Amino acid sequence: MNEGLPVQALWCDPADGVVARIVRALADRQLHAARTVVLVPYAQLMGVARAMWARSGSPGFVPRFETTHNWARSAGGFVPAGYDIAHDMARDLVTAQALLSQAGFSAERFALAGRVVELAYQLAPLAAAVSPEERGGEWAQRAAGVAEAGSESEWFRIESALIRIAVAWASTSGYATDVLLRDSTRAQVDALIVLEGFLADPLTQSLCKLWGDRALHLSLVPSGAPTQAAVSHVALDPEDEAELAAACVLRHLAEDRAPVALIATDRALTRRISAQLSAKGIVTHDETGWKLSTTRAAATLMSALRACAHDAASDQVLEWLKSGTDGDAPAVQLLEARLRREGLRDWLAWCALVARSEKAQDATLLSFTEAIEARRAPMARSRPLADWLRALRELLEASGQWALLDEDLAGGKVIGALWLDAGAHGDDDDFPGGRHTLAEFTAWVRDVLEDASFVPPAGDQAPKVVVLPLYQLLGRAFGAVVIPGCDDRRLPASPEPPGNWSAAQRLELGLASRETLEAAQRAAWAAALHNLSCELIWRQSDASGEPVRPSPLVQALQLDHALQPSADPRTPRDVTVQPTEYPTPSGALLPLENISTSVYEDLRRCPYRFFALRQLGLRSADELDAEIDKRDFGNWLHAVLGHFHETLAEAATQDAQERTALIEEAARRATQELSLSAAEFLPFAAAWPAVRDGYLNWLTGHEAGGAVFVEAEPWKEQSLGTLRLIGRLDRIDRMPDGQAFVIDYKTESAAVSKERVKDPTEDTQLAFYAALVADDTLRAAYVNVGEKSSGTQTVEQPAVVEARDALVAGIIDDFTRIAQGAALPPLGEGAVCDYCAARGLCRKDFWGNEVPRPGGIAK
Repeated sequence: MNEGLPVQALWCDPADGVVARIVRALADRQLHAARTVVLVPYAQLMGVARAMWARSGSPGFVPRFETTHNWARSAGGFVPAGYDIAHDMARDLVTAQALLSQAGFSAERFALAGRVVELAYQLAPLAAAVSPEERGGEWAQRAAGVAEAGSESEWFRIESALIRIAVAWASTSGYATDVLLRDSTRAQVDALIVLEGFLADPLTQSLCKLWGDRALHLSLVPSGAPTQAAVSHVALDPEDEAELAAACVLRHLAEDRAPVALIATDRALTRRISAQLSAKGIVTHDETGWKLSTTRAAATLMSALRACAHDAASDQVLEWLKSGTDGDAPAVQLLEARLRREGLRDWLAWCALVARSEKAQDATLLSFTEAIEARRAPMARSRPLADWLRALRELLEASGQWALLDEDLAGGKVIGALWLDAGAHGDDDDFPGGRHTLAEFTAWVRDVLEDASFVPPAGDQAPKVVVLPLYQLLGRAFGAVVIPGCDDRRLPASPEPPGNWSAAQRLELGLASRETLEAAQRAAWAAALHNLSCELIWRQSDASGEPVRPSPLVQALQLDHALQPSADPRTPRDVTVQPTEYPTPSGALLPLENISTSVYEDLRRCPYRFFALRQLGLRSADELDAEIDKRDFGNWLHAVLGHFHETLAEAATQDAQERTALIEEAARRATQELSLSAAEFLPFAAAWPAVRDGYLNWLTGHEAGGAVFVEAEPWKEQSLGTLRLIGRLDRIDRMPDGQAFVIDYKTESAAVSKERVKDPTEDTQLAFYAALVADDTLRAAYVNVGEKSSGTQTVEQPAVVEARDALVAGIIDDFTRIAQGAALPPLGEGAVCDYCAARGLCRKDFWGNEVPRPGGIAK
């Protein structure tokens, strides 16, 4: 270990070091070292203290360096029983539910249990510091008096009741440290030496009162001002801050200052720094850990429970299937592709669709879906918690997820936290509280995983980088200290006290006040600055771009001129610019037979886009759980108008009220078929009456001109040499002279549609639809359906026949040239590049300054 001189002097100074003072105390009081307990403020300091004693202590017996919890564990085992607070969220949540039921909150027990556990955990250290005899008497009465404050108000009635339940629970519970309060324990220990940290511990204070003049206090907090100024770095944003911190750590390691302490002020930032160090081959030892719920193992387990909900989304079921051992199976991939193509967000809607499908190719999907439902079905019924644990393990084993959990370090922690070990499921006596639904069990699992922490095990070798909280620097030797996140949000001078207790309640109960926490924070900060090499890093703005100020602790250093700005530790590199070559692929070997309007539109907009998305078939998968947008409204409106005109043709009514009823029925039918959520569709549904009335008024005028509805959404195909034009038209009417009238619905503004028809040779859509109709002469128009005052409007293409003929000639010419090997380069111009899915393939942003003129098929 590279021992910083201030820490070494703190422990080993022959005149005033901690070890020397302990030796003198033992000698002056004629105490036996083996019958003396030295209490340290946190567990990691036990090994440090023993090492320092071995270096500078007196020969012979060694005092017992302990924390209160480690001492209690060695003095006598404690097994929670009954309603004891176990500090095991899996058990304590169920106990809280039982207590709530007894207090008259049976219906709300699942919702309120987490809050009761939170309150009990905050009260437990105070209750544990009181002897069991006084705990249920004077202390309980004083704590219950705090709960009564404000109970006369209806607003605080429930909160007061929860506090009373937590007080009763904490006052009647046994604790592992109760053994330290017994006379038998005091008889075995002659003296108690307390090494004080930044914050006083209630139990330690009680033990000192019991030992009386046999208790001695020694401070570990270094005194005096730091010997040198801290070094500072200012980052631009979170990513830059992580890079700076990783570079500082790497520089210290290169200069032989191991181990380096990396202070965890923000878990996301710390994990980002650790990832960058891992990429350089540096493995960090994390003493703080992270929430078990954020691990991949926990996400795997939660995916199984979410997928079994009655109203599970298709995405949730896919996530569950893909997290098992058969995640890459062809059946899973086929199911995902079909779900995305159908756009079915609701899993039950998919089950209904595939069950009534008569297509032969759907037989495999039906069989696979039935197998999935066979796993989901047993999770639907309510049951006791012990039975839920068995059912969950069976589900994980059946889906192949159990083996993955069992082989993973975090997975083993998940299994242990949820009592899923073989033979450790417990029974109804271990988990009281009645039957749970799947939703209630899922909430219990979520709370358990959220409370537990995962700390990766340390390796066999001494770690080079240690991640730890600020207060655990106390009494430890590090070659250098790096503190990222030194801004006012992540490193406040006055931390927010935990819980919702008022200042008066905190004072009455003995909880640490804001002033106490601020003093401890400032003391820990000062101790960190005593290290020989301390680097402080903060950002100027968050990821959202919002400005961030330095911590008040940093600002105080700046005012005292105790901060030394440092150069960027990252080594700059000269990188030769190598622009990406301009792509000129050929699609001669990838002929297309079916050409739709969107396919040809891609070719006209950008040949490379056509090559990538159509000939290579590369496209991004559609999101299943995306929010409903105007495109969904357009699809819904097309379906509504299709159903309406088909039923209207059968009814042959001119009555306005009957037509309104028919279109409303068509709207309900389309909503049901598309499985649209009423809540999500509400903004569009609110505009529907205006859209409906505007369309019906337009239809009356359209029919007055002699137009007669023929068919809605017909599928059309037309052969064109070796090509086949395909597409689905929105609607075809017939005019009095027998001409077909092709209609394409639009929800865009009429101004946009009018711009489309200005140049007939540029309007691909109507010309293409006209080519799909066998008539030599015809009419075609866009019908803009909107809710504005202008209502529905017709925007006709008067030169549609000429545009159709030019389009057909162009299609034949373009695809002939493609078959002959003409290049398909990207155009790299226009608004189409802003939203093109193939932009990452053509690498437009990385071309050189001298871009060649498009050749090949581009015109």
